[in-house]
Amino acid sequence: MNTPRLKPFFTLSPFKVGCLATLAAVLLFASFGQQKPALLETLDNRLTDTMFRWRGTVKPSQPIVIVDIDEKSLRTVGQWPWPRNTVARMIQNLGAGGAKVIGLDIVFAEADRTSPKNFIDELQQFLPVQLPPETMTELKAKETLDHDLTLGKALAATPSVLGYVFQTQNDNLKNQTDIPFPSGTTRLAPADMHYEEISLLRAYRAITNVLAVAQGQSEGFFNVFPDAAGTVRKVPLFMIMDGVPYPSLALEMLRIGSETQEMTIHISRQGKTNLRDILGVELGSTFIPTDEKGQLNVNFRGPGQTYPYLSAMDILAGRNLDQVQGKYVLIGTSAAGLLDLRATPFSNIYPGVEVHANIIDNVLSKDPFTHDIYTEIGITYALLLIGGLGLSALLAYASPLAGGLGGLLLVLATLAGNYSFFFSHNQLLGLSYPLLTFFAIFLVVTLFNYFFEGQKKRFISSAFGHYVSPQIVHQLMEHPEKLSLQGEQKTLTVLFSDIKGFTTISEKMTSEELGRFMNEYLTAMSHIVLEYKGTVDKFIGDAVMAIWGAPLDDADHAANCVRAAFRMMAKLKILQDDWQKRDLPEVHIRIGINTGIMSVGNFGSDQRFDYTVMGDNVNLASRLEGANKAYNTGIIISEYTKGALGEGFYCRLLDMVRVKGKEMPVRIYEPLCEGEPEPELKKETETFAKALSHYANREFQEAAEIILSLNKAKPMMLYDLYLERIAHYQKNPPPPDWDGSFTFTTK
Repeated sequence: MNTPRLKPFFTLSPFKVGCLATLAAVLLFASFGQQKPALLETLDNRLTDTMFRWRGTVKPSQPIVIVDIDEKSLRTVGQWPWPRNTVARMIQNLGAGGAKVIGLDIVFAEADRTSPKNFIDELQQFLPVQLPPETMTELKAKETLDHDLTLGKALAATPSVLGYVFQTQNDNLKNQTDIPFPSGTTRLAPADMHYEEISLLRAYRAITNVLAVAQGQSEGFFNVFPDAAGTVRKVPLFMIMDGVPYPSLALEMLRIGSETQEMTIHISRQGKTNLRDILGVELGSTFIPTDEKGQLNVNFRGPGQTYPYLSAMDILAGRNLDQVQGKYVLIGTSAAGLLDLRATPFSNIYPGVEVHANIIDNVLSKDPFTHDIYTEIGITYALLLIGGLGLSALLAYASPLAGGLGGLLLVLATLAGNYSFFFSHNQLLGLSYPLLTFFAIFLVVTLFNYFFEGQKKRFISSAFGHYVSPQIVHQLMEHPEKLSLQGEQKTLTVLFSDIKGFTTISEKMTSEELGRFMNEYLTAMSHIVLEYKGTVDKFIGDAVMAIWGAPLDDADHAANCVRAAFRMMAKLKILQDDWQKRDLPEVHIRIGINTGIMSVGNFGSDQRFDYTVMGDNVNLASRLEGANKAYNTGIIISEYTKGALGEGFYCRLLDMVRVKGKEMPVRIYEPLCEGEPEPELKKETETFAKALSHYANREFQEAAEIILSLNKAKPMMLYDLYLERIAHYQKNPPPPDWDGSFTFTTK
């Protein structure tokens, strides 16, 4: 079997490749520090969105209601902005209904152009008489004619928080008079910190309410900052402008609702820059955890309309006021035309006012999400090492199906663990990096298997595909570690077969006929070898050399070899019938089989090698094949093969011989059948064995009488052979040290 040698025989293994990929992932993660790349941040957010949807809607339990300037209200009252005396009437009705705090997710940045005072001068020309200037001034000063003052008066009479918005970019429109005036007090902890040192989000200017309107109990900004994908996930509780921190709309509503005057921003003495990170905000006895920039990770309760909504039209009409008693009331809009719609983990169309409702709910329920970067780092390292190495081992040592299922289960287990142990306990944990690593390891090891292990399997298939059975090739490809191509000592069984009188047969055929004949014969014989788990070592002209027990171990190598020999003899009879019809010569084969320790492996040069067996036990099998000629038998096995067969085969003892090149005699047998023989055959064989016992003990007369009787009943060349030997020894007795063996002087 001559095949190009594969060298070197792989120093890397799939498991090692997986380990290297895991190590690379660990080192890469270590290089990130605490600053996660934007891509990983985006993927983590997408996984978090998925977990929100897994969890589904959580019914709000806090006293929060939203007064919605909805499409129905716009159709009834008119387009926005409404006259502010209309808004004032809504505020008054909410106050009368007993609202705990009213928050307006609206900014009144310009004076109301619908106020009657704006039209007094134009109305003057339609009056029959001109009003004196004093009267005109008095009219303009009347609150009832100024809608802004009307709204401001209504706000001042109720627990209300006006909203405003920060502009974060420098647009050169800053006006130093546009300054919000929250009514609470803010301090820092530790007290020796300064506002300029904290890492709150910076604002350039404020777009505030006109002075006449800004009469509520306090003010709070309602800015939200979507992530790179446009989704709102965090909302700042404080922002800083000109060195002064300002609270958000939701935070001010909570402060007023809890009747607290003071809030404390807790600062860490550490930070990624010269600014100090925020730890959280303390409101009364409640600590609100935030990220390092003072942003709350919103635990969204569900999609839009999760909180109870009241139509602004109904409130204006005095309906449903009992539903605002003692509640945090947010005024905002869900109407698409007013463009206060956001994207959240639950929906891409989400009323902005409901974001503030979620913040209030989170603080009151004490369940906003937290994110501990150190926990995330620790869990990531653990998953990378345990999961990465485990997946590498699984992909390396298990079947492709088991490896794929194992990888899938690892991913699902990671996601399920994140959801069960962290997300469900209001802790955010970004695990996209370990999941990407698992995918990368799967890809790398699979590609390695395909290109390198696949090359090994293709080598095995190419090297052994025509010489061993497909089942053995499959086993070698699945477990190439079982294959040793280096020389090793193993107990094997080897078979030699040859065509009797092949030279004479070949002379009667043309070259073309001989080629077809040999192909047909050798194909049939090699198929039988493969069928019985053997390996076709080589064809030597008309001879076949085959091995059992290599390259894969076979506990029944001797039995499978003898079974194959029986089958070869049976197949030859079938072939002979066909050849006879085609006027081809009659063919007989001789087979020699021996079992013993042999050297097996690749033997040859660097350019070409032969996977074969070598050693005295191989030579003995070859000599036994030739010995068939002397006994006129078809199959001869050695005593070593008979011993390996056990009791399952019935054999006839033929002789004890010394083959050419061997000094130690060996008993040889003719295998007759597998299992129990026919009674007549068994009796004949036992009688012959008795004769051989007399023969070995120099009791030639007794031996001759038995063999003559056997030969008369059933003439055989074997009996004639022994009768000739006995006659010779009777005239020429063997030497005193004769052990009953016969020495062959030819091959």
